[in-house]
Amino acid sequence: MAMATHKFLHFFVLLSLLPFILSQPSSNPDFKALMAFKIASDTTNKLSSWNETADLCTWYGVSCIRDSVQRLVLEGLDLQGSFQPLTSLKHLRVLSLKQNRLSGTIPDLSNLSALKLLFLSYNEFSGEFPASVTSLTRLYRLDLSYNSFSGQIPVIVNHLTHILTLRLEENQFSGPIAGLNLPNLQDFNVSGNRLIGAIPPSLSGFPITAFDRNSVLCGLPLLRCNNTVTDPSRKVPDGAVASPLSPGVVSSSPGTKPQVSGANEQGNGHHSGARKMSTLAMITIIVGDLLLLALVSFLLYCYFLRSYVAKMRDDKGFGLLEREKIVYSAGPYPSQGGGGDRGKMVFFEEGGSKRFELEDLLRASAEMLGKGGFGTAYKAILDDGNVVAVKRLKEVQVGGKREFEQHMDLLGRLRHPNVVSLKAYYYARDEKLLVYAYMPNGSLFWLLHGNRGPGRTPVDWTTRLKIAAGAARGLAYIHNSYRSPRMAHGNIRSTNVLLDNVGNACVCDYGLSVFASPDNVPRSTGYRAPEVTDARRLSQKADVYAFGVLLLELLTGKCPFVMDSAPGSGYGGAVDLPRWVQSVVREEWTAEVFDLELMRYKDIEEEMVGLLQIAMGCTSVSPDQRPKMGYVVKMIEEIRGVEVSPSHESFGSVSDSPNVSDDTGGGVSQ
Repeated sequence: MAMATHKFLHFFVLLSLLPFILSQPSSNPDFKALMAFKIASDTTNKLSSWNETADLCTWYGVSCIRDSVQRLVLEGLDLQGSFQPLTSLKHLRVLSLKQNRLSGTIPDLSNLSALKLLFLSYNEFSGEFPASVTSLTRLYRLDLSYNSFSGQIPVIVNHLTHILTLRLEENQFSGPIAGLNLPNLQDFNVSGNRLIGAIPPSLSGFPITAFDRNSVLCGLPLLRCNNTVTDPSRKVPDGAVASPLSPGVVSSSPGTKPQVSGANEQGNGHHSGARKMSTLAMITIIVGDLLLLALVSFLLYCYFLRSYVAKMRDDKGFGLLEREKIVYSAGPYPSQGGGGDRGKMVFFEEGGSKRFELEDLLRASAEMLGKGGFGTAYKAILDDGNVVAVKRLKEVQVGGKREFEQHMDLLGRLRHPNVVSLKAYYYARDEKLLVYAYMPNGSLFWLLHGNRGPGRTPVDWTTRLKIAAGAARGLAYIHNSYRSPRMAHGNIRSTNVLLDNVGNACVCDYGLSVFASPDNVPRSTGYRAPEVTDARRLSQKADVYAFGVLLLELLTGKCPFVMDSAPGSGYGGAVDLPRWVQSVVREEWTAEVFDLELMRYKDIEEEMVGLLQIAMGCTSVSPDQRPKMGYVVKMIEEIRGVEVSPSHESFGSVSDSPNVSDDTGGGVSQ
């Protein structure tokens, strides 16, 4: 009897605890929504991992941040019906349900205010364009292609000011698209619909494939509009299609006569004559337009040619004349005291390097690469095919030839895969040239900010992280190359991070700040540390600050010096990039910091946040709080998953304290 009573009590306790036990896996508020979706849509039980015994954040296709479902990717699982239950996942940022059999109209999505990526292509959705999508103001990517949507594409789509991708191809959308204006759009396609009318100028830069298979759509990049049917209510006779090439309706079969408005046909002969007259008049007009255009073009050519020649005649610098030959001003090396101080090329010993003289540079074919705070850089192709980069120093103050040569000797001994090597220099009283190894793939600045708009290939996250690591290694090597004197780069910025032939980042323009004149404040202050007041005395800590700004530039896609002069920023008419990032992060909108072009990549948010934390540490207002570059290298490589082995040759000691530095703050002292 006692045994039976004991078993009954044990059973009663278990029964009373059962609701509590069963409630534990489902304590997450998103559990109910996901299970409701599975029950309604997963008829083939493809989501077998979705069960009450496992944490939902470990379920197939589910990703969480702090126990909230942030990403749901369920592609090609034969899911059916509606995804209405998922609209209660208020923290959802990525939703991809591509290649299923979901159907019906799109449910109200206004609750998904954090959504950034929405992919619903290759399903069986129908109805009109989902109006609730336009309330998702943070949306970057929208793909509704290969469904059965109908009706017009509403102009309120323009409310999606952050949208980068809009894919609506292979549906049944109709009506005009002339009102669409999405300035940040990079990926756009409305082909295979029933759209009519003119393509707006804001979309004309996309390729033909973005618009084809819309029989009544016209304008660039398609054929020019010519009285095209633009009224969606206008009826087209059976068996005919409206053509953007003619004002009438073109017959789709030989037995259907085209409609003709205007004059009444009296006979075939009269009609034929009118057609011939019309053709002759058209030819006359076209020829006249061509002649007028040729005359205007000739006059403009003469005007601009004369201006160009006058400009080049007045140019006293290191210009591009006579088929891009380098030409100096008349008599750059005047005779002095009989023999004159012409100077000579001084080379640094490097295995296999080819020697050349100043005359070889004078004969070299050249093109200007850019202008910086210390001079103009040129790409020079010597007669023997050797390619170098030549920097002509200007607005520099050199105490004397000996001081210049001693400093060049320090710079010339720097050899590292992530540092652009100084191959030679030329010194004369009135002319100073630096010859560097040529980097064929341009600068980080051009990679990030050049060719923005349709057709641009964005810089992917892996490449940005690789560039950050390479530039950090190069800068750390410069910092650790000499114990005395301590060396600082002095001019870290995206234009001074170049890419070699395999895409490795290399820092250039290092060690030249010691020659800056007292009044030569850098034109762009976006990278300048707040404690810097003298352009000649840039410390290693100031380099770390500038490198932190460079990391923010990689993460945000914004130019520091553009933001530095932007009005209406809330900081007295100007704001620098670090302060803007800090203000956004303080408001807990960290995701708004990152470049829109990075939002297409999956599973990188943690890495981006990690690099952002490094950048914010580097841009600390207090120099003592900034990490040493060796430690920065270590942290970046940890994000990349690369094991770092301490080596003086690579980037210096990474075992030092992350904050302590024996940098004296004096740049390069002689």
